[in-house]
Amino acid sequence: MRILYYDWDEFNGEDCRDAMRRLGHEVETLKLDLSDFDLTPEIEQEFKTRFDRTDETGKRYFDLVYSFDFFPNISEVCQKYDMPYVSWVFDCPHLTLDSHTNVNPVNHIYVFDRILCDRMNSKGAKTVSYSPLGVNAKRLSEYCQQMDLETGGNIVYLHDVCFLGSLYDNEYNFYDQVGYLPPALKGYTDAVIRSQQSVFGVDFFTEEAIYPNSKIQELRQYIKFEDTGKYEIDYDEVIRNILRKKVTVNERHDILVEMGKRFDTVMYTNPDAKPIEGVNNLGIASYTEKMPQVFHRSKINLNITLRCITSGVSLRVMDVLAAGGFLLTTYTPEIAEYFVDGEDLAIAYSPEDMLSKTAYYLEHEDERKQIAINGQKKVFENFAYTKLLPDILKF
Repeated sequence: MRILYYDWDEFNGEDCRDAMRRLGHEVETLKLDLSDFDLTPEIEQEFKTRFDRTDETGKRYFDLVYSFDFFPNISEVCQKYDMPYVSWVFDCPHLTLDSHTNVNPVNHIYVFDRILCDRMNSKGAKTVSYSPLGVNAKRLSEYCQQMDLETGGNIVYLHDVCFLGSLYDNEYNFYDQVGYLPPALKGYTDAVIRSQQSVFGVDFFTEEAIYPNSKIQELRQYIKFEDTGKYEIDYDEVIRNILRKKVTVNERHDILVEMGKRFDTVMYTNPDAKPIEGVNNLGIASYTEKMPQVFHRSKINLNITLRCITSGVSLRVMDVLAAGGFLLTTYTPEIAEYFVDGEDLAIAYSPEDMLSKTAYYLEHEDERKQIAINGQKKVFENFAYTKLLPDILKF
C-alpha cells in the first residue's frame, strides 16, 4: 500500500511511519500548515498534485491519506477527489471531531475511548470507530536492552516516584479563568469537583443525579463561546470538559503534594509550572530519547488520567509500559479491561489507594520488577503499531 502521510511534527510520527514501512507499505510525507483547518486553494493544489500522480500502470499512485488526529481540511480535499482518509486520534478532547466533515464517506476515523466513539456514532458520525493506541515495540525493545547493557544488566534507578505530564495549571485551566459565577452555582460546582477527585473511573458530570444538565445550562449563560460556523460543536460537552480538566488540575496537584511529603518524588513537566513543595521539576523530557529512560529508570511511574478521557487508555499508559517501567495508574474501565491489576501494572481506585500502593511497591522490589516485565510484554504483544495498523489501514 502507498500512503501519503500528513506530518505535523507530532511526537509519535516517526514511530508510526517506521512500523508502516516494516509492514511493507510505501510512505511519503507531506508537511503543510493546516492549523486553521480551512481548505484553501493552495492546500488543495498541494494535495491534488499528489492525487493526480499515477504509477507505471496508470493507476492512481497513493492508496490513502493518513494523519494522527483529524484534520477537516484533509477530509474535505479527500472527499472532493475521492481519496480514502485515515485518521487516528490520540488527543482528548479533540474539537475538530465536531466538524461537519466528520461524516464524509472517505473518512476512517479511529478514537481510543469507547465512550467517545459511542457518543460520536450517536450523533451520526458513523465514520468513527474504536481502536486503542499503539507503540513502536521494536524501537523501545532495543532502547531498553541498550540501557540495561550499559549498566551491566541491572536497572540503575534515577527516581523513586516520577510523574511525567502536564499540570494544566496555566492558560489551559479554563475554569479558573471564568470571571463570574453566581455563588450558589459556583459553590455547587466546586463541591462536585472536589467529590469527583475522590472517585476514579466514574464521570460525575454525566450523572444527572450528581450534576444535572440544568447546571450545565446555567454555566453556559456565563461561559460564552465564539461560534464560527465551521463546527457542530456540542457546547454542553465543552463545558463538561472544562470541569473535567479542572478536576485534573486539582488532583494532579494534590496527589503530587502528598507524594512529595512521603516519598522521593520528581516531575517532568513545563519549566514554568507552579512549583510543588517536595517535588523537583526536571523540565520536559523528549519523547523518543529522554522519556523512555525516565520511565525505565523510575521505580514508580504515576499516571493520573486526564478526566476528559472517560473510559480509554491514554498513550502515556502505553508509553510507560512499553519502556519497561512500573506503572501505577488511576482507574479507567479500559485500563482494567486490557491489563491485570497487580500483574501488568498497578491500578489505584482513589487518591488514598495511590499513596498506599506507592508505599507498598517501593518496599516490594522483586514484585514491582516482575510487574514491569509483564506489562511491557503485554503491550508489545497486543499494542505494537505493527499489531494495530493492519486493522487501522484496512477498509
